[in-house]
Amino acid sequence: MRFSDRAEAGRLLGDALVGRLPTTDVIVLGLPRGGVPVAREVSARLSAPLDIVVVRKLGLPGHRELAIGAIAGGGVRVLNPEVVERHRLSPQLIDQVAAAESVELTRRETAYRGDRAPLDVRGRTAVIVDDGLATGATMRVAAIAVRQLGAAAVVCAAPVAPVSAPALLRDVADDVVAVLLPDDFYAVGGFYDDFRETSDDEVRAAFA
Repeated sequence: MRFSDRAEAGRLLGDALVGRLPTTDVIVLGLPRGGVPVAREVSARLSAPLDIVVVRKLGLPGHRELAIGAIAGGGVRVLNPEVVERHRLSPQLIDQVAAAESVELTRRETAYRGDRAPLDVRGRTAVIVDDGLATGATMRVAAIAVRQLGAAAVVCAAPVAPVSAPALLRDVADDVVAVLLPDDFYAVGGFYDDFRETSDDEVRAAFA
């Protein structure tokens, strides 16, 4: 099975979520950029409000591809203790990296959300949506962040994910929902006919 585009994938994911949510007080959070058009369809299917959750990786100075942690909106910071200990990173250095990334995080939140205040997740079921899961790292950080912001339950949702995804996210999510969980997962884009990059304008349009 393949999805024609993110909109179709979102409609099918919305159908899959019906009856799977622990409460009726639901908020849908899209991961920019590709997760937002999927989340828009999920939001419509569940008749739930739509917002975004922006996550930024904290890269090790000099080796930025190595994540020492990540930050999300609301002042949430998640660290990778193994990397921090292995490289003997001081709190001051971590603060410097986080401060630099928080500037970009704020810029992206403003670019995507405009002057709208973030929706309150406290006490609600937060459905975090992406267009697909590969490693699940971004979704994992988003789930931890949303939990720290007070969500009563966290559901990680994507149209396609490797069959191992539920086990990988079980410790941070109340449920993991996917339309497709193939054994032969190779790349998210391989399950879409149209997987063009989502633009900032398309993200903003989702909230128009």
